[in-house]
Amino acid sequence: YQRRVHGGYGVEKNERIAVEWFIKAAEKGKISAQFNLGVCYKNGYGVEKNDKKAVEWFLKAAEQGDVNSQFSLGFFYLNGYGVEKNEKAAVEWFRKASEQGHSNAQFNLGVCYKNGYGVEKNNKKAVKWFLKAAEQGDVNAQFSLGFSYLNGYGVEKNEKTAVEWFRKAAEQGHSDAQFNLGVCYKNGYGVEKNDKTAVEWYRKATEK
Repeated sequence: YQRRVHGGYGVEKNERIAVEWFIKAAEKGKISAQFNLGVCYKNGYGVEKNDKKAVEWFLKAAEQGDVNSQFSLGFFYLNGYGVEKNEKAAVEWFRKASEQGHSNAQFNLGVCYKNGYGVEKNNKKAVKWFLKAAEQGDVNAQFSLGFSYLNGYGVEKNEKTAVEWFRKAAEQGHSDAQFNLGVCYKNGYGVEKNDKTAVEWYRKATEK
């Protein structure tokens, strides 16, 4: 459920009506309605914003296997939104969603392994999950893979591969990837040294 962007009283009224329908369907166990109701409580669409109630509805849907709710629960547990912060629980929900192919969950699971959130720190496992997400086009995972390959974190150092992943993320507008790609061209890491191309990527990185 996504809020219409043009605003106004009519939209707010429609949101309240939508919430009423979501509640009816959610109470009957309809998974999509439970997830949408969680989104409404998370963002204050048609109801007063309430992270605790968002968690309740995400949990109902997640327990029925809803991948977006599983990811949302992971995010809430990691940050302590509507629940007591619990990194282990976050990892469990990220893993469930990751195993269903949710790219953002895969990236976040990689972050947990990289930083030791709720699991033992493991750069190799971090790279494994970054790769799964990156192959689905997740821009943050692509950047993280580039960084891992450039520095040899969890993989054998490979500047050419680092450049490939930085480029994928840079072409999607990721400013840190654009900057790092500039650094690679400036210093000849994995590419032929080229000051002009370096400057072009530095410029793109600072345009936003």
